[in-house]
Amino acid sequence: MDRNNPAKAVKAAVETAAEKVTDVLTPDVPGAPGSAPPTVDEPTTPHDPLPLKKEQGTPETRTPTGAETGVPPTAKGQQGAYLTTSQGARLRDTDHSLKAGPRGPILLQDHHFREKITHFDHERIPERVVHARGTGAHGVFTGYGTAEPLTRAGFLKKGRETQVFVRFSTVLGSRGSADTVRDTRGFATKFYTDEGTFDLVANNMPVFFIQDAIKFPDIIHAGKPHPDREIPQAQSAHDTFWDFVSLHTEAQHHTMWNMSDRGIPRSYRTMEGFGVHTFRLVNDAGETVLVKFHWKPKLGVHSLVWEEAQLINGVDPDFHRRDLYDAIEAGAYPEWELGIQVFPDTPEETFAGIDLLDPTKIVPEELAPVQPIGRLVLNRTPTNFFAETEQVAFHVGHLPPGIDVTNDPLLQGRLFSYVDTQLTRLGGPNFSQIPVNRPHAPVNDMLRDGFHQHAVHAGVAPYRPNSLDGGNPFPAGDRENAFVDVPVTVAEAPKVRAAPASFDDHFSQARLFWLSMSPVEREHIIRAYTFELGKCYRQEIRERQLRCLANIDPVLCAQVAAGLGLPAPEPTVPLADVQPSPALSQVGREWPADGRMVGIVVDPDGDLDDVAQVRMAVFSAGMVPLLIGPHGGAVRGTPVQRSFATARSVEFDAILLAGAPAPAPDALPARDAKAGAAGSETVDPRVLLLVEEAWRHAKAIGAWGAGAEVLRQAGVAGTPGVVSGDSGGDVLADVQSLMAAHRVWQRFPASVG
Repeated sequence: MDRNNPAKAVKAAVETAAEKVTDVLTPDVPGAPGSAPPTVDEPTTPHDPLPLKKEQGTPETRTPTGAETGVPPTAKGQQGAYLTTSQGARLRDTDHSLKAGPRGPILLQDHHFREKITHFDHERIPERVVHARGTGAHGVFTGYGTAEPLTRAGFLKKGRETQVFVRFSTVLGSRGSADTVRDTRGFATKFYTDEGTFDLVANNMPVFFIQDAIKFPDIIHAGKPHPDREIPQAQSAHDTFWDFVSLHTEAQHHTMWNMSDRGIPRSYRTMEGFGVHTFRLVNDAGETVLVKFHWKPKLGVHSLVWEEAQLINGVDPDFHRRDLYDAIEAGAYPEWELGIQVFPDTPEETFAGIDLLDPTKIVPEELAPVQPIGRLVLNRTPTNFFAETEQVAFHVGHLPPGIDVTNDPLLQGRLFSYVDTQLTRLGGPNFSQIPVNRPHAPVNDMLRDGFHQHAVHAGVAPYRPNSLDGGNPFPAGDRENAFVDVPVTVAEAPKVRAAPASFDDHFSQARLFWLSMSPVEREHIIRAYTFELGKCYRQEIRERQLRCLANIDPVLCAQVAAGLGLPAPEPTVPLADVQPSPALSQVGREWPADGRMVGIVVDPDGDLDDVAQVRMAVFSAGMVPLLIGPHGGAVRGTPVQRSFATARSVEFDAILLAGAPAPAPDALPARDAKAGAAGSETVDPRVLLLVEEAWRHAKAIGAWGAGAEVLRQAGVAGTPGVVSGDSGGDVLADVQSLMAAHRVWQRFPASVG
């Protein structure tokens, strides 16, 4: 597609599609639950398990000690056509327990019942204390070679391909919470390098709430549901969170990020990632630099608007994981570039006056540009969510030769915490032998026995030195590319519980972030603070947080105070003199629309040939069309994926109106509450609601033919980002041009500069 002229590209796609449309069923819309279509009747002819879906992947078939087995990935899955016990004995019945007569008690000898129920009782492992709600995918990372002068890490060499598994997550919610809550997101990547596993355990925000790991239980206890009532779930809009961050002001910078649009990403595919900490790279010559890691999404950084996120939490709490899996299935593979900010490795470990060991600080990209060093593409979904996504174990101490840690006090604490956590969650010290965690490098670690030991170790001398096993395993040196613990000098100092003076600045970078936002983003931040603080019960906490906002920016503080009905306090410290960083804003650039969802409203009395051409043109443009009709099934032979009853605007990035459908028979408020929306007798009220919601959420809307009447009745005709025309192809071209900016922000002028 011509990225420089999307309108021209879409028009060309329409013309091509018009010549080639023969079957509106092809290509398929993503989301099919199985690899083969089911039958209406229960299948009764035995056959082997169905193959994996085309978009699914699975961990490589390695032994517990990292060797290739050569067997296909499906060898780890279920085998054969018949139901068996866990030991392979075939079963004739799994629907009835063994009883003393049809109405009698269950017998103790029913080994199948006991095995089945016992395993079910223990299906769940303890969920993660944080990052419990997550999803994952397999992919490949390709090094650019640009990092070779800085690090000996082989996976970053030019053209080197490394298999990866990535897990995205929210921080505060339980496994059963919703995806689109306002929260920090995890972006953890496991690189299966041939020199050992590297885990880059990142977040979608470059700073954290705290500067020292000893305070991690405090911030999580404050952010989690209140312990007395276990509410609210997956939210920071409550007293304990704001009590903590208003008292512990080093959290103010991260809180500002969380109250911005970054707290509610549109998709994992449009989410930036940051390693948060400063790491140390070492090259073959022993030279070192300090770096910060960045993931830059190909599609740009985009977010949901607040009302949209709230609707999604009810309509589709799995929105982000569904979006990720559907995009991979549709071939719109999510893609990021890995980049680094590079700093001299000086004894002070500072850059431009910024302490590089303070995890609540960033270095603006204008001061230290992000240098691309590799490309990540996610191209396979998990085969089994529990075995892969739920059991994957990350650790910031999983480092290959060439990458080392620094003395960041938050990072230092994480080096202990991650292993300690896996021992409980995954049942013992052998969690690295779970298939998704197995390294792709030879393992000879002298670690033996313990719960869930899958390896069958040979030899009699798992110790060093030894002669009984011929001295094996042997230490490696530089020639064998051994891991390097960089010999950094530790200054002589007393043992104290303290932080450096540079950690005392808690407001300047929060002010930097605020001043870097566009007017519309500032409006969203004001609304977020007002909403969250408005949900607090205690006025004292609101007042205390307003004092923090006064030290960040007087306009921000005054606007939030007005929304809370409280006076705006004066700053207690001088306002920092900082330069805005344009790189922090999400607004003002254009991005590809790959994998975006386009809803097309069809009218049974309209021109469905034109709809078929537009549908194929949307596919050709790398997006996914969903046809919305008055009922399920098909409309005059054209299959629809949503009905007026099941569709909601939050599913779509843009809406196209191919007609003005009359109210359907089920447009009854007693049957569908959405049908109670204000409307007319000529257009289905749920279509009007669909358009009105999309308009409120600043999405592009287009109509042709009779569809223009819907725009008129919805009261949005002629407003910014709403287009109409004589043909679907022309309208689609205009709409895609608008989608490049993600939202039509000019529809809602901001009141703050």
